[in-house]
Amino acid sequence: MQSAPVLRSEWLKIRTTRSLLGTLLALFAVTTAFSALAAAPDPSDPDFDPLFTTFSGVLPGQIAAISFGAMAVSSEFHNGALRVSLAAVPQRGRWFAAKVTSIAVPALVVGLLTSLAALLAARAGLGPAADTLTGGEQVRAVAGCAVYLTLTALFAAGLTTLLRSGVATLSLLIPFILVVSFVIGDAAGTVVEFMPDRAGQLVLQQTHEGTLGPWSGLAVTALWTAAALLAGAWSLNRRDA
Repeated sequence: MQSAPVLRSEWLKIRTTRSLLGTLLALFAVTTAFSALAAAPDPSDPDFDPLFTTFSGVLPGQIAAISFGAMAVSSEFHNGALRVSLAAVPQRGRWFAAKVTSIAVPALVVGLLTSLAALLAARAGLGPAADTLTGGEQVRAVAGCAVYLTLTALFAAGLTTLLRSGVATLSLLIPFILVVSFVIGDAAGTVVEFMPDRAGQLVLQQTHEGTLGPWSGLAVTALWTAAALLAGAWSLNRRDA
């Protein structure tokens, strides 16, 4: 069976599901709005990072990316939808690859639009502080932000396939990001660098300390995502629809 019809089918599911389109819209709106609101610099803060401040909206916005990835997969586990999908595409690996692609492409496109909008919105609030940002740093952050949001959505998709529950995925990932990463993360030493969110967000920082750099940090997030997708694929192949 050719892959194009499977991809079209999976894309149609996403395009016609209002809740999924709503999460993508929320990703754009929340990230852009919070970046604009958080862009006022504090001259007395020696740790002020104008690049990370510019993309600070990614912190709440990534919740929408997680929701998009989780909901895109969890719908398959309701009312026997997965059985129908696998009846049309018996090769489970082919179907899962199409599902992952149908999540990754819109997430990347919206991620790019979102990162560009966040940059433009935040630069207005930064004022003279924006002049310290080089063209290379801004390009790196825009591209890295889009990739990070895409990886976040795919990480949630893989975990949802493994757990077979969008609620379980959201209940696990959102508290992890909001509580573990920020409340106890700073006290965890070097280990915090290798958390999937903290590692990926290094690409949004102008300066950084530690073992990982911007792209190596994003690679760590990619490894977490690959592990989640492989675990999801394993679960899909081993368990009944």
